[in-house]
Amino acid sequence: MAPRLPFSIALRSGEPVAEQVIFPVTRAVVSGQLQAGDAFPSVRTLSQELKINPNTAHRIVAALTEEGLLTVRPGIGTVVSDERSVSRERRAELADEAERLVVEAKRTGLTLQQTLALLREQWVRTSKRAG
Repeated sequence: MAPRLPFSIALRSGEPVAEQVIFPVTRAVVSGQLQAGDAFPSVRTLSQELKINPNTAHRIVAALTEEGLLTVRPGIGTVVSDERSVSRERRAELADEAERLVVEAKRTGLTLQQTLALLREQWVRTSKRAG
């Protein structure tokens, strides 16, 4: 039997399907819900389970593989990577996201300490999911 995702994804219209799947998978990996070596559903299973186009499912797996979260092992299938490194491109993307967070925090009147406290709370909450 093909592996299933250990969480559900409720797709919403108006948002790219790939983004709606990539973020929860990424969150599951970094929180430890999906661990190194865990089997990941095949493109076909992902497509059938989420009721999405197989090409979209392939793009999702390819993107997660490119980000270093998944590894395709010939004869075994797709698994969660045990080596996750941050590429220069991804580090630049994270810097852009951090800048957007800082701008929004300042716009709403949060101090640096309040913003860091929010980040710390989220970091702890995400880490506890791995528990």
